[in-house]
Amino acid sequence: MSTDTPRQTESADDVALAVEGVDSGYGEAQVLDDLSLHLDRDEIVCIIGPNGAGKSTVLKTVFGLLKPWNGTVRLGGEDITGTEPEDLVRKGVGYVPQVDNVFSSLTIEENLRMGGVARKSGLDEVIGRLYDRFPLLDEKREAKARTLSGGQRQVLAFSRALVMEPDVLLIDEPSAGLAPSIVEDVFANVRTVNELGTAILMVEQNAREGLAISDRGYVLDQGTVAYEDDADGLLDNPEVSQLYLGGADYE
Repeated sequence: MSTDTPRQTESADDVALAVEGVDSGYGEAQVLDDLSLHLDRDEIVCIIGPNGAGKSTVLKTVFGLLKPWNGTVRLGGEDITGTEPEDLVRKGVGYVPQVDNVFSSLTIEENLRMGGVARKSGLDEVIGRLYDRFPLLDEKREAKARTLSGGQRQVLAFSRALVMEPDVLLIDEPSAGLAPSIVEDVFANVRTVNELGTAILMVEQNAREGLAISDRGYVLDQGTVAYEDDADGLLDNPEVSQLYLGGADYE
């Protein structure tokens, strides 16, 4: 398979996150093979691919949940390879996992405050801005997270990650398990998060929908980049459409 020419960045200063030649996996099982990709400031970049391609492994490796065997991960110009997640949060990286992304027994307000435990100041102010941006949370601030619908829980999960005002947000399959009628709202909220000035690297099972809100995309296959291009270019690519967008069952 070929790799299409990606959009070129203007300079290294534009790059919010870079993954360079990374090998990673679980135990002795290698999943990522010499993987390289980048995320520019203020971009949404979507990673798609078949089951087992290594999509979620990319996010876990970037966020320090897995230590790469080889290669480098950079935040801006800083080498953050293998940095612990709690330290990455302080450096400006947020992560919204696919499951267990809110505290079900806590209220919305308590969830947001838990998301800001590492803040030294300004917690009330940033939570207030999130309530303004997502009025649903304000209306339900005393409700337990377990009472929220799937789409509402995703809004809370995004907001928890935003309490630390990250420069980069990693989102793992935001539409997973949601009814089709809710998915559109979830993607609208992803765009809202991006409009707040946060660059987003997103893994998504609904490949067409994910690419539709993205600036660029990467297609992973067997742990390496098979295609990369502007999102529209991937959507219009007949090979990508036939191999990866033709109704395949994405994880």
